[in-house]
Amino acid sequence: MSGGIQSKVEQLAHPIVEELSLELVDVEFEKEGKNWFLRVYIDGDNGVDLDDCTAVSERLSESLDEHDPIEQAYYLEVSSPGAERPLKKEKDIENAVGKNVYVTTYAPINGDKAFEGMLAQFDGTTLVIETKDKTRTVPVSVPYDKVAKARLAVVF
Repeated sequence: MSGGIQSKVEQLAHPIVEELSLELVDVEFEKEGKNWFLRVYIDGDNGVDLDDCTAVSERLSESLDEHDPIEQAYYLEVSSPGAERPLKKEKDIENAVGKNVYVTTYAPINGDKAFEGMLAQFDGTTLVIETKDKTRTVPVSVPYDKVAKARLAVVF
């Protein structure tokens, strides 16, 4: 997605979401088949429900119509990021300490590029993930600048 569109939509969505005591998690603008989709992911302290998504969708739709940052036709979708919420910002990672995460890296660390386990610590520069190796827990230090993607992980 064009960073310009994402940035403009975030600027329009942020005050709407904040006013409703919610959090803007992510914005995506993607083409699927011949249709374009603008997806806005929101969350709240107690999750979000259909009423939250509807309220944000209606107000954001009005703001998008007024400011018109996107040239082509698109479908607007507002939803929860789900149980395996992406961790895109430093604040998201800080809030995930003590939770199970799945992290991939740009380059191998100790021979691996994917790590799943409990996020034990994050100091702004390094994530410490307690991974399982057979019967023991092994802490792995992952430099924050090497993280390609991070998300919460559901453990069954």
